[in-house]
Amino acid sequence: MTEIPRGAVARTARLASLPLGLAGRAALGLGKRVTGMAADVVSADVQRRTAEHLFSVLGQLKGGAMKMGQALSVFEAALPEELAGPYRAALTKLQEAAPPLPAASVHKVLAESLGADWRDMFSEFEDKPAAAASIGQVHRAVWSDGRPVAVKVQYPGAGEALRSDLNQLARFAGLFKAIQPGLDVKPLVQEIRDRVTEELDYELEAKSQSAFAAAFDGDPDIYVPPVLASSPRVLVTEWVEGTPLSAIISAGSEEERDRAGYLMALLHFSAPARAEMLHADPHPGNYRLLSDGRLGVLDFGAVAHLPGGHPEIIGRLTRLALAGDAESVLGGLQQEGFIKGDGKIDAAAVLGYIRPMLDPIAEDEFQFTRAWLRAEAGRLANPKSPAYALSRQLNLPPSYMMVHRVTLGSIGVLCQLQARAAYRGILTDWLPGFAEPAARKPRRRAAKQIAAD
Repeated sequence: MTEIPRGAVARTARLASLPLGLAGRAALGLGKRVTGMAADVVSADVQRRTAEHLFSVLGQLKGGAMKMGQALSVFEAALPEELAGPYRAALTKLQEAAPPLPAASVHKVLAESLGADWRDMFSEFEDKPAAAASIGQVHRAVWSDGRPVAVKVQYPGAGEALRSDLNQLARFAGLFKAIQPGLDVKPLVQEIRDRVTEELDYELEAKSQSAFAAAFDGDPDIYVPPVLASSPRVLVTEWVEGTPLSAIISAGSEEERDRAGYLMALLHFSAPARAEMLHADPHPGNYRLLSDGRLGVLDFGAVAHLPGGHPEIIGRLTRLALAGDAESVLGGLQQEGFIKGDGKIDAAAVLGYIRPMLDPIAEDEFQFTRAWLRAEAGRLANPKSPAYALSRQLNLPPSYMMVHRVTLGSIGVLCQLQARAAYRGILTDWLPGFAEPAARKPRRRAAKQIAAD
């Protein structure tokens, strides 16, 4: 394969097999029911086959299809335990691997991007890729000064394929409910589509990564590798040696799981204050637990820009909800556009909808679990639940879409890790408005303060 299939016809044919396959599996399920098999057994079998087919197709196509699969994969922890095994295997393959480009194609991109003498920049370069991403693959190399480096090379045709996939996946969005009932995929598709141009430009990614690296330079908890060279289709950074979070999820110790969960939450809430950005691609393939206990953070193609940091009202309304101030919470949500229309809505019901979601920060420590996430997903997605009925009156303003998705994605990973940590303390330190001014601790300096010094 010299480049990924970019033609709309060829890629659409692959994607079109998804709903056709689903229809076939549904018919198979109907046939099994006729023969007397229990409905829950049939449903589990259909969902398992759907997952295997879906992520197989997405992984082969790369581009927007693979990116969509990665975005959805963080919700794996919400699946019933009897289904989680097959999904987990399919999702791990999707996150960590994809068919590689041949060496000749890689060399051509490097020559076009870094110049004909690109080999002089490296003392060693491994032609076999070490990892694959949605629109590129990563090669290990040694920089001319002896530093191990990661060289990310964008697939030829990635731009065209990405746009084609997103157009097609917008039409098939309902299919994803087969693996996560109640998940609203359309806003996710739109969000990814809106950022296609940014993610295709590795120079923009280099700028974002450099800002994060400056903000966390010398940090005892978070490590962001510095950028050594970049072009629109090639990015060279220092290599990060550590244990992938996918390995910690599958076989890590309790201590490793707790440490990784704490650091993920710390990154999520401290980055907006320190870098005025949010790392917006929270799936396990983008994190490494280093031997010194730090969290190595990779892939800054997707970031949310938050000038001034997290909106203060998020922390303030969270604090008011924990305090049981239903009227103030309702007023704040209406002010920010979270309530649809002008109809009357019961403040106590709104608080009842929100409050269980805040259990992780109601106490000094909390352990995220798959069972907790499944219970919350069931409460919110069950048509017979009061929370489900209330959700029809709620809205997610576009300005909050990215923060909301990243928060949900991070929670999904924390539940896969089953991590216990002092999450409330992290919010007290880093989320504006969460703690009363007298209770706030001095925060580490933001990147702009460091630069000013």
